[in-house]
Amino acid sequence: MSSERLIYLPLGGAGEIGMNCYVYGYGKPGKERLIVVDLGVTFPDMDSTPGVDLILPDITWLKENRNRIEAVFITHAHEDHVGAVGHLFGDLGVKIYARAFTSNIARHKLAEYGIEGGAVQTVGKWPETVTTGPLTVGFLPISHSIPESSALVIDSPDGRIIHTGDFKLDTTPLVGEAWDPELWADVSKDGVKALICDSTNVFSRTAGRSEAIVTPAVEKLVAEADQMVVATTFASNVARVKSLAEAGAKAGRSVCLLGRAMRRMIEASNETGVLKGFPPVIGPEDVVKLPRDNVMLIVTGSQGERRAASAQLARGKFNGITLKEGDLFLFSSKIIPGNERGVIRVMNQFSENGVDIVDDSDGDYHVSGHANRPDLETMQDVVNPQIVVPMHGEHRHLREHVKMSESKGRQGVLAINGMMIDLSGNKPKVVEYIETGRTYLDGSVQIGALDGVVRDRIRMALNGHVLVTVIMDEDDEALGEPWCEVMGLPTQGRSHAPLTDILEADLAQFMGRAGDKTLTDDNKLENELRKLTRQSCLKEIGKKPEVTVVISRLS
Repeated sequence: MSSERLIYLPLGGAGEIGMNCYVYGYGKPGKERLIVVDLGVTFPDMDSTPGVDLILPDITWLKENRNRIEAVFITHAHEDHVGAVGHLFGDLGVKIYARAFTSNIARHKLAEYGIEGGAVQTVGKWPETVTTGPLTVGFLPISHSIPESSALVIDSPDGRIIHTGDFKLDTTPLVGEAWDPELWADVSKDGVKALICDSTNVFSRTAGRSEAIVTPAVEKLVAEADQMVVATTFASNVARVKSLAEAGAKAGRSVCLLGRAMRRMIEASNETGVLKGFPPVIGPEDVVKLPRDNVMLIVTGSQGERRAASAQLARGKFNGITLKEGDLFLFSSKIIPGNERGVIRVMNQFSENGVDIVDDSDGDYHVSGHANRPDLETMQDVVNPQIVVPMHGEHRHLREHVKMSESKGRQGVLAINGMMIDLSGNKPKVVEYIETGRTYLDGSVQIGALDGVVRDRIRMALNGHVLVTVIMDEDDEALGEPWCEVMGLPTQGRSHAPLTDILEADLAQFMGRAGDKTLTDDNKLENELRKLTRQSCLKEIGKKPEVTVVISRLS
């Protein structure tokens, strides 16, 4: 029996959708040579992560094992797969391999951190491969909602693994490579030990639809519109952006792209040759010079992001452009769970200005970029793996995917973030649990999810804050009365007197009766003042705020 093993370890993306980061390795236990697949981000919300800019996977384990890492491979250029490369590259310091379009996006992200573009190596599609340590990796084309998406074919001394990345089975994707079952069957013909597979749409029981079916409905909608047409979609869905632009051009409208992410994706697509025949575009300064019925805008912000073009147009004006009554706004996208409030807020703001809104409630203007359940079954039938390990999904998605795989007579393994799976031999098993989690990009600083910064921010947001200041003289007596400043609290309570007056009176009474043991011990004094402040606030306004006590002693 071999003393070496083949391992799979998800650090992000297994048990959640987003923040993808997976590790594969081969070698003696604890000494495996490793590769990392994807370094993605997920996005904060005001309820659980107020003020946070981005959420990154916790790669502490990778940093501790940095000398064992051979390389990073990126499957495609969506933010939840490539968004963390700039933030985390310095912690890993190994080469990043990707196909041309993804390499273009990754290099721009590294450049923001002053990192040379040579850190990213461009790799051609299968059968071209890269050998790193005991593993050989190739990029196998697959259709998705962004150009040049690829599965990874990972060959090890213990067998072949296929890591699907995000995918759909689309034979007419418009931009990017079509699903090629013959190619996939050829790659799989000599046997696949494990299929590590996208699980996003495992609960959708109808076969996925092609990107091409959106075009006729969009063209009809744009052609029949009377005034300005604005459409939003995911900026990375280059095929959809092209379809929207072509619909505008076909209707005799000038097309304008609004939003940095939208322009960056089209620019990268042109630079790498994946996009051809995109209609000419005009700048926002030209839009205001044209009749409204001669213009089509394609804008960022399909998920209600506050700083994106859609939200800014909804609030009034963006780049000098204002929407008016009778204009048409199309959401050519689905709402990602958790973003509903932001999207509905934008819709209502448009409605208040008389803008007509069209969404994808009837499924006419958007198709998913992920494989539905029948497509997952087709993928398994083509690849015919010995083992199926679901990834890219919440726990319920992974569990359902395992059940589906087992119903087809294959071994299914439910592996969530932190579970190290030994794929060697014929019986996969959990061999170790790695501590995983999230780190936050807060401004320009990375902080741990357990550092308490966000927790304190939430507490202050929920309960308000009181600053108590006390000055003590050389004889350990209060120099004047304590004074208070409040933030995020009502100015008056049940007594109908200013809240600060009530607090300062209560604290002054306490200082007058406090004993020497309390007055001479800063810790005791601080604790008592904090406790009394919270009690007084609870009595006056029904809340216990966060309290900061500052004690200054004159020497």
